[in-house]
Amino acid sequence: MTSVRVCAIDDLAVNEASRFVLEGVPIAVVKDAAGDVFAIGDTCTHGDISLAEGFVEDDTLECWAHGSMFSLKTGKPLTLPAYEPVPVYQVELKDGDVHIDPAVTLTV
Repeated sequence: MTSVRVCAIDDLAVNEASRFVLEGVPIAVVKDAAGDVFAIGDTCTHGDISLAEGFVEDDTLECWAHGSMFSLKTGKPLTLPAYEPVPVYQVELKDGDVHIDPAVTLTV
């Protein structure tokens, strides 16, 4: 599979998560204050909750339901109750658009 166009970079609000479903895979996409774009699995590993409904703080995405914070860079939970990481996806920025391959996760 190849990368899929997700949205325009300018469509992403700064320090807010947006949910996209690519080829059946829910992904949370975040643009930070520096303009860097991250993509992680959108489902909290502690409960079946969309992380995109949570809160972005620095380089983390916090699940609104129980407060687990996941690193946008590694997908690892930094606080309990979650202890399993979420997948991290490679983001490609092409011609002002965000592209992600939902079949390829990064090992970090």
